[in-house]
Amino acid sequence: MITIELRRLNDAFHFEASNEAGNTLHIDASPDIGGTNQGMRPMQLLLAGMGGCSGIDIVTILKKQRQPLRDIQIRVEGEREKDAVPSLFVSVHTHYKLFGNIDPEQARKAVSLSVEKYCSVAKTLEKTATITYSFEIIP
Repeated sequence: MITIELRRLNDAFHFEASNEAGNTLHIDASPDIGGTNQGMRPMQLLLAGMGGCSGIDIVTILKKQRQPLRDIQIRVEGEREKDAVPSLFVSVHTHYKLFGNIDPEQARKAVSLSVEKYCSVAKTLEKTATITYSFEIIP
């Protein structure tokens, strides 16, 4: 079981979330509804989770393939339903920049395995959103 505890830090919407290991992050709302922009918004956290989840998968897969990955940068963009409550993601696109002399076919395999098979966050989001991805290799 995963347990996250949140504590409120002000009289508005600023929270600190912590896990069992004591790692923390800040969550807040937009100023439009009274937030103070002192943390990520909950829906941003979902996209960050998708990037982190798939990034861990890709690093692991490329390491198993003995590919010389020097670095990875990930950009996740999500589109939400317009004028809906709740406003769910309808599309999510993730772009991966893979740094190193990586075989393009091995990179394609690693990215597709992550997004289409292993990443639990992507599998959760695909219930409401179309998930797409792309990658580039930067030697």
